[in-house]
Formats: sequence, structure tokens, C-alpha cells
Amino acid sequence: MTTSNNRRNFLKTAGSAIVPVLMPAGTLFAATARPQEAPAVRPVRFFGDGETFEPEDYINELAKLNAKGRIERDRYGTGGVVAALEKKFTEITGKESAIFMPSGTMANQLAIAVLSGESSKVFVQDTSHVFRDEADAAQSVFSKRLYPLAPGETYFTARQLQDTIESLPNEEVFRTGIGAVSIENPVRRTDGRQVPIDEIRKISTYCRSNNIKLHLDGARLFMASAWSGVPIKEYASHFDTVYVSLYKYFGASAGAVLCGSKDVIGKMGHLVKVHGGSMYSNWANAAMALHRLDGFEERLQSAVRRSEEIFASLNKIPGIRVSALSGGTNIYTLELAKEIDGRKLQEKLNKEFNVRMPRPNDKGQGQLMVNETLLYQSADYVIDAFRKSIR
Repeated sequence: MTTSNNRRNFLKTAGSAIVPVLMPAGTLFAATARPQEAPAVRPVRFFGDGETFEPEDYINELAKLNAKGRIERDRYGTGGVVAALEKKFTEITGKESAIFMPSGTMANQLAIAVLSGESSKVFVQDTSHVFRDEADAAQSVFSKRLYPLAPGETYFTARQLQDTIESLPNEEVFRTGIGAVSIENPVRRTDGRQVPIDEIRKISTYCRSNNIKLHLDGARLFMASAWSGVPIKEYASHFDTVYVSLYKYFGASAGAVLCGSKDVIGKMGHLVKVHGGSMYSNWANAAMALHRLDGFEERLQSAVRRSEEIFASLNKIPGIRVSALSGGTNIYTLELAKEIDGRKLQEKLNKEFNVRMPRPNDKGQGQLMVNETLLYQSADYVIDAFRKSIR
């Protein structure tokens, strides 16, 4: 199920509203904070999947790591912190091998291309990043035919996949072969909703019994795990390859890691070079991701518990309603009563309490996203900030 507030619409409608809260803190908060409610050094942000750094902060974080001797450079993605990061991801996912890549799109596309071999058909969700947001790379670069299933829905079922595949001989004259199946989980275009683990198990069982390879676009897989309680290894075990983003919640400025068997991952280094993704130095992104990865799952689970406490209290305030999405992860809906001015609420939270949220629309509707920045202040502080900002 989708909502009108998917990522693209959200950015279009909320982008201008978020700009003020992204301004340098010195400009935004000068002479506005009350002494007894001094803004936190780091803001609590109800948008985004995790911590992000401005250039100066990013450099300072790396400087601290380097001073501790925790940064060793790589050369063309070999050795140093890149090798350490890849090893960490094999441990997390349970896969034999892993490789750093410059982008998630490259990770998805190369995985699908290698898994499908000479066969051209690749089954994907209609709402997936692979189908909607990768510039038709599968078709134009890799000669794959993406076959979208379950229009407008978060996921397709094993039955839908099986019925579609079994109907092909009656619908197409020439057999071109089933290449692979790609699943994104969770799905950002449906506001972070998940593919149920039971359905993943059924799809995996069907694919393996029919020698069909499976790829997981797990850019935000840690979000799915935190909200479902399903371990990363459990998710990964049902797929031949798994991609995880390094910048969405690990603080790196770019990068991705693709995990899989030694045979599949062993082919990737050459393909990365062929497609222009081989860079002399990758350590700046790898070091940040490796650093932020330590304890991340525990911090995210703590953020989930903190959000439950905050939202339960916010829902006791007249005029505010925060609701979880069915099958959702870290994106929640916000509804304000007509008498509450969403613009003023946002501005006061930001200026006086350093609590940042996207601006609600004219109907008082918006979204709140949960991430580890909720741990930068106590639940009571955040709840009190909302109460005072509404008054």
C-alpha cells in the first residue's frame, strides 16, 4: 500500500520547509535559546534515517579516528579500513565475501547482472528503487528486462511470482530465460514499509527449488531488522546477494557494500572498474561507516524504544496524533488539529529546543522519522519541547 507522501513527493513538498532547520546552528540559534532550555549540541531530528555530518563535523570525526590510529588507507579498494569494513559485513550478514562499491545503484545493478547471467528477465517490485530510481540501467547498460510485479504495493507474494512465471510460456512466443528476482526491503517509495519475513521465506523457497537467484536491495535493511526483530543474518540467508547503504544511517558521505558468495563477489572488482567505479582512495567513507557501525544496532533499538515513549506521550497532548504505518519501520504519520499552526510549531521546536521536524502541510499532516538522534536528549526533554511549542 502506498501513500501520497512517498519520498519524491515528500522532498518536493517539504524541502523548502526543511531548509531552515539545516542552516548552521550559529546562525539559527543565536540569541533565541532560553537559559534553562539551552539547545543540545547535536539536534534531535525527526527526519532522515540516521546521523549525517556537515563537512567540518565529518572532518573532525575522521581526525579523532586517525588520532586513535583507526584509519589505514586503501588503494583502489584493497586493504586498510575498506578491507576491515568488508570483513565486518561478512560477519553481520553471514555471507562468504563482501566488496565496497561507490553507490547503491552500482551494487544493485552489478549483482542483478551477475546473478542473471545470460538470461534477461528480472522480476522486481513495481515500487522498488531498481525499477523506479536507477535510470533504466538494467535495460540500457546490462540488457536486462525488468518485470515489475504488484503495481503500487510494497511487495509481491510468492504466489504472484510463481503464477507470473508459470504463465510466461502461454504469453510469450520466445523463451528468454528467468534471470533473477530482486527484492527491496524496506521500500522507501511506500514510506519504509517492510516485506514480511514469512513471504520472503516463501519466495526464497520457490526460487531455490527452481534455480532462480535472489538479490536483496537492503539499503535500509537495518531499519527492517530494528522494527521487525528479524536479525540481519536471517534476512540475508534467503538471498544470494545483499546490498547495504553506507550513507543512509552510518554517517558516510557515500558508498555501499555488496555481500554474497566468493564466486559472485570475486567477479565484482573487475566489473566495478569496467563501469567506472574504481577509485584510488575510499578510506574516508569506509572509515566513517566502520566507526559508526560499532554499536549501531543497539543504538537503533534504543531509538525505537525512545520513540515509543515519546509518541505515547505526544498522543496524550490535545491536538496531536502520531501513528505507526501498517507494516512500517521508522516513518510515522503526524496529524495536527486545526487550531495548531504547524509552521509555528516547527519553528519554535527548532529555534528554542533544537528539535527539528519537517513542516506539516496546510492540513496539519506530516511525517516524523525515527533515528538515533532521538538519543541525544531524554524523552522528557522532547515531550516537554512539544508541549511548550504548542502553547
